[in-house]
Amino acid sequence: MFNTKTYIQRRAELKKKIKNGIILFLGNDEAPMNYADNTYKYRQDSTFLYYFGIDHANFSALIDIDENKEIVLGNDFTLDETVWMGPQSTVKEKAVKVGIKVTQTLPQLDSYISNAVAQGRKIHFIPQYRYDNMLKLQSLLGIDARKINEYASPELIIAIAGQRSIKTADELKEMENAIAISYEMQVGAMRLAKPGMKEREVAGFIEGIARSMGSGISFPIIFSRNGQTLHNHYYENTLANGDIVVNDSGAESLLHYASDITRTFPVSGKFSQKQKEIYQIVLDANLTAIKNIRPGITYKEVHLKSSKVIADGLKALGFMKGNTNEAVAKGAHALFMPHGLGHLLGLDVHDLENFGEKYTGYNEKIKRSEQFGLRSLRYGKSLIKGLVLTVEPGIYFIPELIDKWKSEKKFTQFINYNAVDKYRKFGGIRIEDNIVVTEKGCRVLGKPIPKTIEDVETAASDKI
Repeated sequence: MFNTKTYIQRRAELKKKIKNGIILFLGNDEAPMNYADNTYKYRQDSTFLYYFGIDHANFSALIDIDENKEIVLGNDFTLDETVWMGPQSTVKEKAVKVGIKVTQTLPQLDSYISNAVAQGRKIHFIPQYRYDNMLKLQSLLGIDARKINEYASPELIIAIAGQRSIKTADELKEMENAIAISYEMQVGAMRLAKPGMKEREVAGFIEGIARSMGSGISFPIIFSRNGQTLHNHYYENTLANGDIVVNDSGAESLLHYASDITRTFPVSGKFSQKQKEIYQIVLDANLTAIKNIRPGITYKEVHLKSSKVIADGLKALGFMKGNTNEAVAKGAHALFMPHGLGHLLGLDVHDLENFGEKYTGYNEKIKRSEQFGLRSLRYGKSLIKGLVLTVEPGIYFIPELIDKWKSEKKFTQFINYNAVDKYRKFGGIRIEDNIVVTEKGCRVLGKPIPKTIEDVETAASDKI
Protein backbone atom coordinates (compact mmCIF):
# COMPACT_ATOMS: atom_id res chain seq x y z
CA MET A 1 0.00 0.00 0.00
CA PHE A 2 1.22 3.52 -0.78
CA ASN A 3 1.07 6.20 1.90
CA THR A 4 -2.30 7.60 2.97
CA LYS A 5 -1.74 10.91 1.23
CA THR A 6 -1.44 9.20 -2.17
CA TYR A 7 -4.98 7.79 -2.02
CA ILE A 8 -6.44 11.03 -0.66
CA GLN A 9 -4.87 12.98 -3.52
CA ARG A 10 -6.01 10.49 -6.16
CA ARG A 11 -9.62 10.72 -4.99
CA ALA A 12 -9.45 14.51 -4.70
CA GLU A 13 -8.25 14.74 -8.29
CA LEU A 14 -11.04 12.45 -9.47
CA LYS A 15 -13.71 14.47 -7.64
CA LYS A 16 -12.64 17.60 -9.53
CA LYS A 17 -13.57 15.91 -12.81
CA ILE A 18 -17.02 14.50 -11.94
CA LYS A 19 -19.75 17.15 -11.75
CA ASN A 20 -22.42 15.37 -9.72
CA GLY A 21 -23.88 12.06 -8.61
CA ILE A 22 -22.34 9.04 -6.88
CA ILE A 23 -19.26 7.15 -8.02
CA LEU A 24 -19.66 3.44 -7.26
CA PHE A 25 -16.56 1.25 -6.97
CA LEU A 26 -17.03 -2.51 -6.76
CA GLY A 27 -14.09 -4.47 -5.43
CA ASN A 28 -13.59 -8.06 -6.54
CA ASP A 29 -14.84 -11.02 -4.51
CA GLU A 30 -13.22 -14.44 -4.32
CA ALA A 31 -13.74 -16.66 -7.38
CA PRO A 32 -14.37 -20.39 -6.67
CA MET A 33 -12.38 -22.94 -8.66
CA ASN A 34 -14.78 -25.82 -8.10
CA TYR A 35 -16.57 -25.15 -4.80
CA ALA A 36 -17.09 -22.06 -2.68
CA ASP A 37 -14.18 -22.48 -0.27
CA ASN A 38 -11.63 -23.51 -2.89
CA THR A 39 -10.81 -20.30 -4.72
CA TYR A 40 -8.48 -19.03 -7.41
CA LYS A 41 -5.64 -16.77 -6.28
CA TYR A 42 -7.30 -13.51 -5.29
CA ARG A 43 -6.78 -10.36 -7.36
CA GLN A 44 -8.39 -7.06 -6.39
CA ASP A 45 -9.85 -4.80 -9.09
CA SER A 46 -7.15 -2.41 -10.29
CA THR A 47 -9.27 0.74 -10.17
CA PHE A 48 -10.37 -0.10 -6.64
CA LEU A 49 -6.71 -0.55 -5.71
CA TYR A 50 -5.79 2.74 -7.35
CA TYR A 51 -8.23 4.84 -5.31
CA PHE A 52 -8.70 2.79 -2.14
CA GLY A 53 -5.67 0.50 -1.83
CA ILE A 54 -7.53 -2.23 0.10
CA ASP A 55 -6.28 -5.56 -1.24
CA HIS A 56 -9.00 -7.75 0.25
CA ALA A 57 -12.17 -9.39 -1.05
CA ASN A 58 -15.72 -8.27 -0.25
CA PHE A 59 -15.26 -4.52 -0.31
CA SER A 60 -17.03 -1.72 -2.16
CA ALA A 61 -16.70 2.05 -1.96
CA LEU A 62 -18.63 5.20 -2.77
CA ILE A 63 -17.69 8.77 -3.52
CA ASP A 64 -20.81 10.90 -3.18
CA ILE A 65 -19.99 14.05 -5.15
CA ASP A 66 -23.18 15.90 -4.17
CA GLU A 67 -22.76 15.35 -0.43
CA ASN A 68 -18.93 15.30 -0.41
CA LYS A 69 -18.76 11.86 1.23
CA GLU A 70 -16.30 9.03 0.83
CA ILE A 71 -17.42 5.66 2.19
CA VAL A 72 -15.80 2.22 2.34
CA LEU A 73 -18.21 -0.69 2.74
CA GLY A 74 -17.23 -4.10 4.05
CA ASN A 75 -17.92 -6.62 6.79
CA ASP A 76 -15.67 -7.42 9.72
CA PHE A 77 -14.69 -11.08 10.13
CA THR A 78 -16.98 -13.28 12.19
CA LEU A 79 -15.48 -15.59 14.80
CA ASP A 80 -15.90 -18.59 12.47
CA GLU A 81 -14.03 -16.74 9.71
CA THR A 82 -11.30 -15.81 12.16
CA VAL A 83 -10.89 -19.46 13.15
CA TRP A 84 -10.20 -20.41 9.54
CA MET A 85 -8.48 -17.28 8.23
CA GLY A 86 -6.85 -15.78 11.31
CA PRO A 87 -7.41 -12.36 12.93
CA GLN A 88 -7.90 -9.46 10.56
CA SER A 89 -7.90 -5.70 10.95
CA THR A 90 -11.38 -4.18 10.98
CA VAL A 91 -13.01 -2.43 8.05
CA LYS A 92 -12.54 0.88 9.85
CA GLU A 93 -8.83 0.20 10.44
CA LYS A 94 -8.33 -0.63 6.76
CA ALA A 95 -10.24 2.49 5.69
CA VAL A 96 -8.24 4.83 7.93
CA LYS A 97 -5.02 3.71 6.23
CA VAL A 98 -6.27 5.18 2.95
CA GLY A 99 -7.77 8.30 4.45
CA ILE A 100 -11.43 7.23 4.71
CA LYS A 101 -13.26 8.06 7.93
CA VAL A 102 -16.76 6.73 7.14
CA THR A 103 -17.42 3.00 6.85
CA GLN A 104 -20.57 0.95 6.47
CA THR A 105 -21.44 -2.73 6.18
CA LEU A 106 -21.93 -4.25 2.74
CA PRO A 107 -25.72 -4.67 3.13
CA GLN A 108 -25.98 -0.88 3.52
CA LEU A 109 -24.85 -0.43 -0.08
CA ASP A 110 -28.27 -1.58 -1.32
CA SER A 111 -30.17 1.06 0.62
CA TYR A 112 -27.70 3.84 -0.22
CA ILE A 113 -27.93 3.18 -3.96
CA SER A 114 -31.68 2.48 -4.00
CA ASN A 115 -32.34 5.80 -2.23
CA ALA A 116 -30.13 7.61 -4.70
CA VAL A 117 -31.86 5.97 -7.67
CA ALA A 118 -35.27 6.90 -6.24
CA GLN A 119 -34.09 10.51 -6.07
CA GLY A 120 -33.03 10.39 -9.72
CA ARG A 121 -29.36 10.81 -8.90
CA LYS A 122 -26.67 9.76 -11.35
CA ILE A 123 -24.76 6.58 -10.46
CA HIS A 124 -21.36 6.50 -12.15
CA PHE A 125 -19.56 3.17 -12.66
CA ILE A 126 -16.88 1.81 -14.97
CA PRO A 127 -17.18 -1.15 -17.37
CA GLN A 128 -17.20 -4.50 -15.60
CA TYR A 129 -15.29 -7.67 -16.57
CA ARG A 130 -16.36 -9.96 -13.71
CA TYR A 131 -19.80 -11.53 -14.14
CA ASP A 132 -20.51 -11.50 -10.41
CA ASN A 133 -20.08 -7.72 -10.38
CA MET A 134 -22.33 -7.40 -13.41
CA LEU A 135 -25.00 -9.27 -11.45
CA LYS A 136 -24.45 -6.99 -8.45
CA LEU A 137 -25.06 -3.95 -10.62
CA GLN A 138 -28.16 -5.57 -12.06
CA SER A 139 -29.47 -5.99 -8.52
CA LEU A 140 -28.52 -2.46 -7.46
CA LEU A 141 -29.61 -0.57 -10.56
CA GLY A 142 -32.19 -2.79 -12.26
CA ILE A 143 -30.17 -2.98 -15.49
CA ASP A 144 -29.91 -6.27 -17.39
CA ALA A 145 -26.48 -7.70 -16.47
CA ARG A 146 -25.83 -8.58 -20.11
CA LYS A 147 -26.14 -4.89 -21.05
CA ILE A 148 -24.57 -3.36 -17.96
CA ASN A 149 -21.47 -2.02 -19.72
CA GLU A 150 -23.63 -0.05 -22.12
CA TYR A 151 -24.54 2.12 -19.12
CA ALA A 152 -21.00 2.72 -17.86
CA SER A 153 -20.24 6.41 -17.31
CA PRO A 154 -18.15 7.99 -20.12
CA GLU A 155 -17.43 10.94 -17.82
CA LEU A 156 -15.98 8.61 -15.18
CA ILE A 157 -14.07 6.47 -17.71
CA ILE A 158 -12.36 9.52 -19.20
CA ALA A 159 -11.46 10.87 -15.77
CA ILE A 160 -10.00 7.60 -14.49
CA ALA A 161 -8.18 6.77 -17.71
CA GLY A 162 -6.59 10.22 -17.67
CA GLN A 163 -5.33 9.70 -14.12
CA ARG A 164 -4.21 6.10 -14.36
CA SER A 165 -2.45 6.58 -17.71
CA ILE A 166 0.18 8.94 -16.33
CA LYS A 167 2.49 7.14 -13.94
CA THR A 168 3.99 8.86 -10.91
CA ALA A 169 7.52 8.27 -9.62
CA ASP A 170 6.15 5.89 -6.98
CA GLU A 171 4.30 3.90 -9.63
CA LEU A 172 7.36 3.71 -11.87
CA LYS A 173 9.36 2.40 -8.92
CA GLU A 174 6.79 -0.36 -8.46
CA MET A 175 6.94 -1.23 -12.16
CA GLU A 176 10.72 -1.42 -11.97
CA ASN A 177 10.31 -3.77 -9.01
CA ALA A 178 8.18 -5.96 -11.29
CA ILE A 179 10.80 -5.78 -14.05
CA ALA A 180 13.48 -6.80 -11.56
CA ILE A 181 11.46 -9.99 -11.11
CA SER A 182 11.20 -10.34 -14.89
CA TYR A 183 14.98 -10.13 -15.10
CA GLU A 184 15.26 -13.20 -12.89
CA MET A 185 12.50 -14.96 -14.83
CA GLN A 186 14.13 -14.31 -18.19
CA VAL A 187 17.74 -15.03 -17.26
CA GLY A 188 16.62 -17.98 -15.13
CA ALA A 189 14.81 -19.50 -18.12
CA MET A 190 17.82 -19.00 -20.40
CA ARG A 191 20.07 -20.75 -17.90
CA LEU A 192 17.65 -23.59 -17.04
CA ALA A 193 16.31 -24.63 -20.45
CA LYS A 194 18.10 -27.63 -21.93
CA PRO A 195 17.40 -30.12 -24.70
CA GLY A 196 15.19 -32.91 -23.39
CA MET A 197 13.28 -30.76 -20.91
CA LYS A 198 9.54 -30.13 -21.15
CA GLU A 199 8.47 -26.54 -21.66
CA ARG A 200 6.36 -26.79 -18.48
CA GLU A 201 9.47 -27.47 -16.40
CA VAL A 202 10.82 -24.05 -17.31
CA ALA A 203 7.43 -22.29 -17.28
CA GLY A 204 6.74 -23.66 -13.81
CA PHE A 205 10.18 -22.60 -12.58
CA ILE A 206 9.78 -18.98 -13.67
CA GLU A 207 6.22 -18.79 -12.35
CA GLY A 208 7.69 -19.80 -9.00
CA ILE A 209 10.15 -16.90 -9.23
CA ALA A 210 7.28 -14.47 -9.80
CA ARG A 211 5.42 -15.84 -6.80
CA SER A 212 8.45 -15.88 -4.51
CA MET A 213 9.56 -12.33 -5.32
CA GLY A 214 6.25 -10.52 -5.82
CA SER A 215 2.52 -11.11 -6.21
CA GLY A 216 2.85 -13.73 -8.93
CA ILE A 217 2.54 -13.58 -12.69
CA SER A 218 0.81 -10.66 -14.39
CA PHE A 219 -0.64 -12.91 -17.13
CA PRO A 220 -0.42 -16.59 -18.11
CA ILE A 221 3.15 -17.32 -19.20
CA ILE A 222 3.90 -17.84 -22.88
CA PHE A 223 6.91 -20.17 -23.05
CA SER A 224 7.15 -22.16 -26.24
CA ARG A 225 9.40 -23.57 -28.91
CA ASN A 226 6.47 -22.81 -31.25
CA GLY A 227 6.89 -19.07 -31.09
CA GLN A 228 4.88 -18.61 -34.27
CA THR A 229 1.75 -19.06 -32.13
CA LEU A 230 1.47 -15.62 -30.59
CA HIS A 231 -0.31 -16.54 -27.35
CA ASN A 232 0.83 -20.11 -26.86
CA HIS A 233 -0.13 -21.51 -23.44
CA TYR A 234 0.68 -25.14 -24.30
CA TYR A 235 3.73 -26.36 -22.37
CA GLU A 236 4.00 -30.06 -23.23
CA ASN A 237 6.57 -29.87 -26.03
CA THR A 238 10.03 -31.30 -25.42
CA LEU A 239 12.85 -28.85 -26.05
CA ALA A 240 15.38 -29.97 -28.61
CA ASN A 241 18.84 -28.97 -29.73
CA GLY A 242 18.49 -26.18 -32.31
CA ASP A 243 15.20 -24.86 -30.91
CA ILE A 244 14.62 -21.23 -30.17
CA VAL A 245 12.13 -20.43 -27.40
CA VAL A 246 9.90 -17.40 -26.95
CA ASN A 247 9.53 -16.45 -23.29
CA ASP A 248 6.79 -13.81 -22.99
CA SER A 249 6.12 -13.43 -19.29
CA GLY A 250 5.57 -10.86 -16.60
CA ALA A 251 5.32 -10.40 -12.88
CA GLU A 252 3.34 -8.26 -10.47
CA SER A 253 5.05 -6.22 -7.79
CA LEU A 254 3.74 -6.53 -4.24
CA LEU A 255 1.43 -3.59 -5.03
CA HIS A 256 0.26 -5.32 -8.25
CA TYR A 257 2.03 -3.18 -10.85
CA ALA A 258 2.90 -5.28 -13.88
CA SER A 259 5.88 -6.07 -16.06
CA ASP A 260 5.65 -7.68 -19.51
CA ILE A 261 8.96 -8.77 -21.02
CA THR A 262 9.73 -11.04 -23.97
CA ARG A 263 13.03 -12.59 -24.92
CA THR A 264 13.78 -15.26 -27.50
CA PHE A 265 16.77 -17.50 -26.92
CA PRO A 266 18.43 -20.69 -28.24
CA VAL A 267 17.96 -23.77 -26.09
CA SER A 268 21.47 -24.99 -26.92
CA GLY A 269 23.05 -21.63 -26.09
CA LYS A 270 23.92 -20.71 -29.68
CA PHE A 271 21.76 -19.33 -32.48
CA SER A 272 22.10 -20.83 -35.94
CA GLN A 273 23.05 -18.42 -38.72
CA LYS A 274 19.45 -18.33 -39.96
CA GLN A 275 18.19 -17.62 -36.47
CA LYS A 276 20.76 -14.84 -35.98
CA GLU A 277 19.66 -13.15 -39.20
CA ILE A 278 15.99 -13.05 -38.24
CA TYR A 279 16.77 -12.16 -34.63
CA GLN A 280 18.86 -9.16 -35.63
CA ILE A 281 16.03 -7.77 -37.75
CA VAL A 282 13.64 -7.98 -34.78
CA LEU A 283 16.22 -6.38 -32.50
CA ASP A 284 16.75 -3.55 -34.98
CA ALA A 285 12.96 -3.01 -35.13
CA ASN A 286 12.82 -2.92 -31.32
CA LEU A 287 15.67 -0.40 -31.06
CA THR A 288 14.26 1.76 -33.87
CA ALA A 289 10.92 1.99 -32.11
CA ILE A 290 12.55 2.95 -28.81
CA LYS A 291 14.68 5.59 -30.55
CA ASN A 292 11.60 7.19 -32.12
CA ILE A 293 9.34 7.28 -29.05
CA ARG A 294 8.76 10.82 -27.78
CA PRO A 295 5.86 13.06 -26.76
CA GLY A 296 3.72 14.16 -29.70
CA ILE A 297 4.40 11.28 -32.07
CA THR A 298 1.57 8.77 -32.44
CA TYR A 299 2.27 5.18 -31.50
CA LYS A 300 0.83 4.25 -34.87
CA GLU A 301 3.71 6.15 -36.49
CA VAL A 302 6.20 4.31 -34.28
CA HIS A 303 4.59 0.99 -35.19
CA LEU A 304 4.95 1.76 -38.89
CA LYS A 305 8.59 2.84 -38.54
CA SER A 306 9.35 -0.43 -36.77
CA SER A 307 7.42 -2.35 -39.45
CA LYS A 308 9.55 -0.78 -42.19
CA VAL A 309 12.70 -2.03 -40.46
CA ILE A 310 11.20 -5.53 -40.51
CA ALA A 311 10.24 -5.24 -44.17
CA ASP A 312 13.68 -3.93 -45.18
CA GLY A 313 15.41 -6.69 -43.23
CA LEU A 314 13.25 -9.36 -44.82
CA LYS A 315 13.91 -7.86 -48.25
CA ALA A 316 17.64 -8.16 -47.66
CA LEU A 317 17.16 -11.87 -46.93
CA GLY A 318 14.94 -12.42 -49.97
CA PHE A 319 11.58 -12.95 -48.23
CA MET A 320 10.10 -9.63 -49.37
CA LYS A 321 10.59 -7.46 -52.43
CA GLY A 322 9.38 -4.24 -54.02
CA ASN A 323 8.97 -0.82 -52.46
CA THR A 324 9.16 -1.01 -48.66
CA ASN A 325 6.92 2.00 -47.98
CA GLU A 326 4.25 0.65 -50.31
CA ALA A 327 4.50 -2.87 -48.89
CA VAL A 328 4.04 -1.63 -45.32
CA ALA A 329 1.27 0.78 -46.30
CA LYS A 330 -0.66 -2.11 -47.86
CA GLY A 331 0.11 -4.47 -44.94
CA ALA A 332 2.18 -7.07 -46.78
CA HIS A 333 4.70 -7.27 -43.93
CA ALA A 334 1.89 -8.43 -41.60
CA LEU A 335 2.41 -11.96 -42.93
CA PHE A 336 5.47 -11.89 -40.66
CA MET A 337 4.28 -9.47 -37.93
CA PRO A 338 0.51 -9.84 -37.54
CA HIS A 339 0.26 -7.91 -34.25
CA GLY A 340 0.70 -4.39 -32.95
CA LEU A 341 3.90 -2.91 -31.58
CA GLY A 342 2.65 -2.69 -28.00
CA HIS A 343 0.10 -1.64 -25.40
CA LEU A 344 -0.26 0.38 -22.20
CA LEU A 345 1.14 -1.13 -19.02
CA GLY A 346 0.41 -0.38 -15.37
CA LEU A 347 -1.77 -1.96 -12.70
CA ASP A 348 -2.99 -4.24 -15.50
CA VAL A 349 -0.71 -5.87 -18.02
CA HIS A 350 -2.96 -4.45 -20.76
CA ASP A 351 -3.68 -1.35 -18.79
CA LEU A 352 -7.14 0.22 -19.06
CA GLU A 353 -8.20 -1.90 -22.04
CA ASN A 354 -11.42 -2.90 -20.31
CA PHE A 355 -12.48 0.76 -20.51
CA GLY A 356 -12.74 0.53 -24.31
CA GLU A 357 -10.34 1.63 -27.03
CA LYS A 358 -12.11 4.90 -27.83
CA TYR A 359 -11.26 6.10 -24.33
CA THR A 360 -7.74 4.73 -24.11
CA GLY A 361 -5.97 3.63 -27.30
CA TYR A 362 -7.71 5.70 -29.96
CA ASN A 363 -9.76 8.88 -30.39
CA GLU A 364 -11.63 10.85 -33.03
CA LYS A 365 -8.40 11.79 -34.84
CA ILE A 366 -6.65 8.42 -34.64
CA LYS A 367 -9.00 5.50 -35.27
CA ARG A 368 -8.13 1.81 -35.24
CA SER A 369 -7.23 0.49 -38.68
CA GLU A 370 -9.17 -2.36 -40.27
CA GLN A 371 -6.04 -3.64 -42.00
CA PHE A 372 -4.76 -7.07 -40.93
CA GLY A 373 -1.88 -6.64 -38.51
CA LEU A 374 -2.29 -2.92 -37.96
CA ARG A 375 -5.78 -3.49 -36.59
CA SER A 376 -4.16 -5.35 -33.68
CA LEU A 377 -2.26 -2.25 -32.52
CA ARG A 378 -3.87 -1.62 -29.13
CA TYR A 379 -2.63 1.95 -28.66
CA GLY A 380 -2.39 4.23 -31.67
CA LYS A 381 -2.79 7.83 -30.54
CA SER A 382 -0.23 10.49 -29.59
CA LEU A 383 2.24 9.77 -26.83
CA ILE A 384 2.49 11.98 -23.76
CA LYS A 385 4.98 12.18 -20.91
CA GLY A 386 4.34 9.59 -18.22
CA LEU A 387 2.77 6.87 -20.37
CA VAL A 388 4.22 3.39 -19.94
CA LEU A 389 4.03 1.08 -22.94
CA THR A 390 5.44 -2.17 -24.24
CA VAL A 391 7.62 -2.28 -27.36
CA GLU A 392 7.40 -5.78 -28.82
CA PRO A 393 8.06 -6.28 -32.53
CA GLY A 394 8.39 -9.80 -33.86
CA ILE A 395 8.84 -11.96 -36.94
CA TYR A 396 6.90 -15.22 -37.28
CA PHE A 397 6.58 -17.90 -39.93
CA ILE A 398 3.01 -19.16 -39.46
CA PRO A 399 2.35 -22.08 -41.86
CA GLU A 400 -1.44 -21.70 -41.81
CA LEU A 401 -1.25 -17.99 -42.63
CA ILE A 402 1.43 -18.55 -45.28
CA ASP A 403 -0.75 -21.20 -46.98
CA LYS A 404 -3.82 -18.95 -46.97
CA TRP A 405 -2.07 -15.93 -48.42
CA LYS A 406 -0.17 -18.03 -50.96
CA SER A 407 -3.36 -19.75 -52.18
CA GLU A 408 -4.99 -16.33 -52.58
CA LYS A 409 -1.90 -15.01 -54.41
CA LYS A 410 -1.92 -12.18 -51.90
CA PHE A 411 0.78 -9.51 -52.18
CA THR A 412 2.83 -11.51 -54.67
CA GLN A 413 4.43 -8.21 -55.71
CA PHE A 414 5.91 -7.95 -52.21
CA ILE A 415 6.33 -11.53 -50.93
CA ASN A 416 8.63 -14.24 -52.27
CA TYR A 417 6.63 -17.31 -51.28
CA ASN A 418 9.29 -19.73 -52.52
CA ALA A 419 11.75 -18.33 -49.99
CA VAL A 420 9.12 -18.18 -47.24
CA ASP A 421 8.18 -21.83 -47.75
CA LYS A 422 11.71 -22.89 -46.82
CA TYR A 423 11.22 -21.35 -43.36
CA ARG A 424 7.87 -22.95 -42.55
CA LYS A 425 9.33 -24.71 -39.51
CA PHE A 426 11.35 -21.73 -38.29
CA GLY A 427 8.95 -20.64 -35.53
CA GLY A 428 8.98 -17.05 -34.32
CA ILE A 429 11.03 -14.37 -32.58
CA ARG A 430 9.75 -11.55 -30.38
CA ILE A 431 11.68 -9.02 -28.27
CA GLU A 432 9.79 -6.87 -25.78
CA ASP A 433 10.77 -4.06 -23.43
CA ASN A 434 8.77 -1.73 -21.17
CA ILE A 435 9.33 2.02 -21.60
CA VAL A 436 8.12 5.25 -20.05
CA VAL A 437 7.67 8.32 -22.23
CA THR A 438 9.85 11.15 -20.93
CA GLU A 439 9.98 14.88 -21.66
CA LYS A 440 12.02 14.48 -24.85
CA GLY A 441 12.04 10.76 -25.58
CA CYS A 442 11.66 7.60 -23.53
CA ARG A 443 13.46 5.45 -20.97
CA VAL A 444 13.61 1.68 -20.93
CA LEU A 445 12.50 0.62 -17.45
CA GLY A 446 14.45 -1.70 -15.22
CA LYS A 447 17.80 -3.42 -15.21
CA PRO A 448 18.83 -4.34 -18.78
CA ILE A 449 17.85 -7.91 -19.62
CA PRO A 450 20.11 -9.71 -22.14
CA LYS A 451 18.95 -8.67 -25.61
CA THR A 452 21.85 -8.58 -28.08
CA ILE A 453 22.75 -11.83 -29.80
CA GLU A 454 26.03 -12.01 -27.87
CA ASP A 455 24.43 -11.32 -24.48
CA VAL A 456 21.57 -13.77 -25.04
CA GLU A 457 23.97 -16.51 -26.11
CA THR A 458 26.15 -15.86 -23.07
CA ALA A 459 23.18 -16.13 -20.69
CA ALA A 460 21.75 -19.18 -22.47
CA SER A 461 25.16 -20.95 -22.41
CA ASP A 462 25.57 -20.48 -18.65
CA LYS A 463 23.47 -23.49 -17.72
CA ILE A 464 22.29 -24.25 -14.21
